[in-house]
Amino acid sequence: MDRSILPLPDPTYDGPVYEDAKDPRAVFEPITPIRPPAGAPNVLVVLLDDVGFGAASVFGGPCRTPTAERLAGNGLSFSRFHTTALCAPTRQALLTGRNHHAVGMGAITEIATAAPGYTSVRPQAAAPLAQVLRLNGYSTAQFGKCHEVPVWQTSPVGPFDAWPTGGGGFEHFYGFLGGETNQYAPAIYSGTTPIEPELGEGYHFTEDMTDKAIAWVRQLSALTPDRPFFMYYAPGATHAPHHVPLEWADRYRGEFDDGWDALRERIFAEQKRRGVVPEDAELTARH
Repeated sequence: MDRSILPLPDPTYDGPVYEDAKDPRAVFEPITPIRPPAGAPNVLVVLLDDVGFGAASVFGGPCRTPTAERLAGNGLSFSRFHTTALCAPTRQALLTGRNHHAVGMGAITEIATAAPGYTSVRPQAAAPLAQVLRLNGYSTAQFGKCHEVPVWQTSPVGPFDAWPTGGGGFEHFYGFLGGETNQYAPAIYSGTTPIEPELGEGYHFTEDMTDKAIAWVRQLSALTPDRPFFMYYAPGATHAPHHVPLEWADRYRGEFDDGWDALRERIFAEQKRRGVVPEDAELTARH
């Protein structure tokens, strides 16, 4: 199958047409769904919003991330992920594989202008990864924060060209638009439909979106086990507003009492021990 052109061209039939369906020669190729090449993997991209390079324990930080450490211990850790220092530009660059200015996201969507590179409008020539995978037969879903939609297109009436389930290439979306939302009472969408989550005692959007993501994978495994998935999982909890469940905050009580400078030194020493930064690296001086 030639996959150099997307969408994949429809198959054509150039043979004779038989008027009698009982004619033994009236045999045609079966209709087959598009699937990726054999061995195509499931892909999970987890993006933690506004989390510093030295925050997670997997890179020497104080925030305990045991699952990430297990993954790193059995795989690869990269130490040169370049961000744009802003959330929306980094996201659009990650989702398209292009420089953020090349996809109109020189700044966050809320301060977009008509200047080239700063419109917040992704050009049609820059297809997102999710769209490429979907057109090759992947199941695709985005959960959590979406900060790639131009602000004048974020109402429930659209247009939906830049929404995850519009031109974003995702078949399913469960999350919120814009830079932030109340994590205890979020304004969220399922696809392009605004919904009201069940806000029981102890509700937190991160748990809600995680439950939805797990349910989505289980449904895929049950109904289309031969179809791999691409999931973009982007919680908004580490971005403002810092709505942290108390049971999570209490786990770190007292651990930061000696101040930022002392913590910075500890992180730096641990990063050297882990090989995250070179042994001869030096901390920048305080301003």
